[in-house]
Amino acid sequence: MKLPIIKPPAPFPSRHPQALLLIRLGCLAMAMTFLLSACSRSADAPDKGTAKPPAAYAAVARGKIDIEGGLLNLSMPREGTLATVAVHEGDHVKQGQLLATLDTEPATLAVEAAQTQLEQAQAQLKLLAVKQTAAKERARRLVAAAAAGAGDGQSADDAREIAAQLDAEQQGDQAARDMASQKLDEARYELKQRSLHAPFDGEVVHVLAQPGASVSPSSGPLFTLLPQKPRIVRAELNESFVGVIQPGMHAEVVADSGGDNTRWSAHVLRVGQVYGPATLENDPQIRANARTVECVLAFDQTGSDDRTRDLRIGQRVIVRFGTASTPAQTAPKD
Repeated sequence: MKLPIIKPPAPFPSRHPQALLLIRLGCLAMAMTFLLSACSRSADAPDKGTAKPPAAYAAVARGKIDIEGGLLNLSMPREGTLATVAVHEGDHVKQGQLLATLDTEPATLAVEAAQTQLEQAQAQLKLLAVKQTAAKERARRLVAAAAAGAGDGQSADDAREIAAQLDAEQQGDQAARDMASQKLDEARYELKQRSLHAPFDGEVVHVLAQPGASVSPSSGPLFTLLPQKPRIVRAELNESFVGVIQPGMHAEVVADSGGDNTRWSAHVLRVGQVYGPATLENDPQIRANARTVECVLAFDQTGSDDRTRDLRIGQRVIVRFGTASTPAQTAPKD
């Protein structure tokens, strides 16, 4: 006798499938609401490490530190052999201070020769003056004797002619003396050209000179001086901001090294009239396509409170024109 096979009961069909679907959707909605409320509370909480958004400026431009006229390169005005180099890199020099000298022996000999020639011309003039005095006196006496009938007129005429010749010789000797004096001045000038002096107060930035080296004006600069002048900023203003920036506008200068702690107050001196390429832009594509105008700014710090003395020539900076608290001026409308 075979036992009957009992099949498992079929699952009880739900009589309310829509109700289950609604319950699941409700649970999902509650979970999303909880997550959104948690995110909202997290966003509303103050974050002390979050940086404040940058202020609104009229324009921002790249720039570099410079001085009016730039650095001064000095070379020896004459060729020769360097005898002395009197300064080193980093030295502060005063106007007129000696920087270097060439071998002065040839120039000194030229001065001595010109001095001797001048003295010779002066002695010749003195001797000629004595002869002139004697000739004029002799001619006067012979003329007087001829007038009194005690002498002949020919002798008087000869004496007057000799005196006239001496006068002509005096003019020639005076010209020779003047020429000798001029040659002496030229020799002394050439002697001065064998020495190089500082044209103004400044700092010696670079020295490329050694005693014993042969130099000439065409051999290049031997010294580079940094004048003691106020620092300025040469900014490259994009062409889209040219009409916005005006002379006298306030600006803020910060270092381009990424730190925003040190700031300098400045104002616009002038805005250039010539467009040129962007030379301070890091991106080569932007540098090739951008057109900029040079904008020169002066720092506001002066006197003992001048903090711009630490700025180095050629240092990259960022210039922010105008401030959020003081809106920048705009160009007047035509």
